[in-house]
Amino acid sequence: MADYKDPENTILMEVKGGTVVIELLPDVAPEHTARMKELARSGQYDGVVFHRVIDGFMAQTGDVEHGKDAGNMRRAGTGGSDMPDLPAEFSKLPHCRGSLGAARSANPNSANSQFFINFKDNDFLNGQYTVYGRVTSGMEHVDAIAKGEPPANPDTMISVKVAADV
Repeated sequence: MADYKDPENTILMEVKGGTVVIELLPDVAPEHTARMKELARSGQYDGVVFHRVIDGFMAQTGDVEHGKDAGNMRRAGTGGSDMPDLPAEFSKLPHCRGSLGAARSANPNSANSQFFINFKDNDFLNGQYTVYGRVTSGMEHVDAIAKGEPPANPDTMISVKVAADV
């Protein structure tokens, strides 16, 4: 196992270009951190598409309900998991390049399994969406994810693991 600062709160996301290492922030957003680890450990994120990828903004994924059917992309992004929605865990952390944000509906307390990774600093999201992680390496792989809403040939999270488990 590689030497991660906190393997229990480090996510290893395999995408077509390589590994994206994400440091989760349990001190800032404990419920969102716990949900991501639970879904990773159960394998529910494996094979899920990036269904909304806006160049110069962010890459969104995590629809474990509809996101594994690349042939039916119109439903991707409309679901979550069978777990209850999470309450917002807003903080002073900015939505900067590489930060992980909780995707949600208009209701601030509707985040579930979906998340996004910011391609650039998106300060207009600050205080409105929960930040619960940050990419510590592999951001070049995130930058290379196929763009589109949805992308014509969407990339997937090949596998998502908690570093402590590998």
